[in-house]
Amino acid sequence: QVQLVESGGGLVQPGGSLRLSCAASGFTQDYYVIGWFRQAPGKEREGVSCFSSDDDTLYVAPSVKGRFAISVNNAKNTVYLQMDSLKPEDTAVYYCAARLSGRLCATSSHEYYYWGQGTQVTVSS
Repeated sequence: QVQLVESGGGLVQPGGSLRLSCAASGFTQDYYVIGWFRQAPGKEREGVSCFSSDDDTLYVAPSVKGRFAISVNNAKNTVYLQMDSLKPEDTAVYYCAARLSGRLCATSSHEYYYWGQGTQVTVSS
């Protein structure tokens, strides 16, 4: 059973930084795809970033590119989302998710089967 545990959310002032972590366990295949999503109140879940261990893709959505970066520690099966120059509109619950099958990154939440519990990120002065 795949388990995903997020950490690192919190309250930060505009212009500040946070690093989210997603610790994954339970994969039975020799590859994994982990995506980061966020959902603000009243809005649809939005794909933010993705990592595929099959081809080492490090994808960042255009809406946050230049401010957010994804990285991975394969030894720890942990994927990180570094968020810099945060804006109030980045406020949301952030989730990491893993695909059940499929080796490539995907931006739609429907492509992901396993989900973490979510971590709140609030950007406010």
